[in-house]
Amino acid sequence: MARGINKVILVGNLGADPEMRHTGGGTAVTTLNIATSESWTDKQSGEKVEKTEWHRVKMFGRLAEIAGDYLKKGRQVYIEGSLRTDKYTGKDGVERYSTDIIASEMQMLGGNEGGGSGGPRSQGGGQRQSGGNYGGQSRGNDDQGASRSSPPPADNGFADDEIPF
Repeated sequence: MARGINKVILVGNLGADPEMRHTGGGTAVTTLNIATSESWTDKQSGEKVEKTEWHRVKMFGRLAEIAGDYLKKGRQVYIEGSLRTDKYTGKDGVERYSTDIIASEMQMLGGNEGGGSGGPRSQGGGQRQSGGNYGGQSRGNDDQGASRSSPPPADNGFADDEIPF
């Protein structure tokens, strides 16, 4: 294989309300903190152990605007994207690295557990947002942010060609 694959899929809960800002050029940028948890039983002690991992997710353009408008702390969300590591120099002059997930798709899951304002939803329990398009289930980026309609998702919330594994 000549190319590598950089793909991340998360299903987790927002640890705080999204933080939205705009670049100098007017592009929306939203940052989310998403918690994913796993639990198991310790073989030696027999106690149940739980570990929570926190992920910083960044979204751009129309996808960022939708996340900023409809997501709230506690809301469960599906995120698809890629890892990006940036290098920067801290105030102390030491070089540091920061790894973020750059979201290309987002789907709100469940009901309004997190106090979300509801927002647009489809049969699958959430509205799939893709590449900055609102209401589309297409892949890629559309600079105009135009809406696209597609057939309703299957009972599992994914169209046949969108199963995330």
